Amino acid sequence: MNRTRQEPPGRVIVAITGASGVGIGVRILELLRMDPGLRSDVVISKAGAMTLQQECGLSQKEVEALADVAHRPSHIGASIASGSTPTTAMIVAPCTVKTLSGIAYGLADNLVTRAADVCLKEGVPTLLMVRESPLHRGHIAAMDAVARAGGIIAPPVPAFYTRPQSVDEIIDSLARRALVRVGLTQFHARSWEGIPRDAQSVESADVLGDTSGWGGAP
Repeated sequence: MNRTRQEPPGRVIVAITGASGVGIGVRILELLRMDPGLRSDVVISKAGAMTLQQECGLSQKEVEALADVAHRPSHIGASIASGSTPTTAMIVAPCTVKTLSGIAYGLADNLVTRAADVCLKEGVPTLLMVRESPLHRGHIAAMDAVARAGGIIAPPVPAFYTRPQSVDEIIDSLARRALVRVGLTQFHARSWEGIPRDAQSVESADVLGDTSGWGGAP
């Protein structure tokens, strides 16, 4: 009897740490649930659980229920701590500087940093939504170290040119862009179509015609 071989579902690891912007991680989990070809593993740090309550009014259990599997950050023996576990991508959303530093220098002292270390060494797309500002040289050095190891540094910077109408719209856009960046293009929302050529010509003419700010003749 011929049987159709079914490919195992893709596995996406989502880590939520204690930085501001935890709603992005929640939205990523919600989007992943929409694709039956994907399964999600979530790890929520202790500080992440506190921020979820503060910013979203959500408990850790409520957010963990959005994933297929939930892991404790102290469970260093979890399946995602091994390179033998097939993984499609990992996203840390948001990512604290502490977590960034742990990943940058291979500390692997909890499940988030260990799973990220495993993904990097296995060549799995690993995206960190680092949430900090301003940045000092130590922060930048840590981001550079992760980038050199193959990681993706993607601070949650809103795209204001799309004229978002709500915070939820901004969060959805950031979540989708993160998923697309790690190769999950099915979550792409819409492309920027650019400024209409006629409008752009008018705006350019207005700018070129106004030289008062450049010390030119009126």
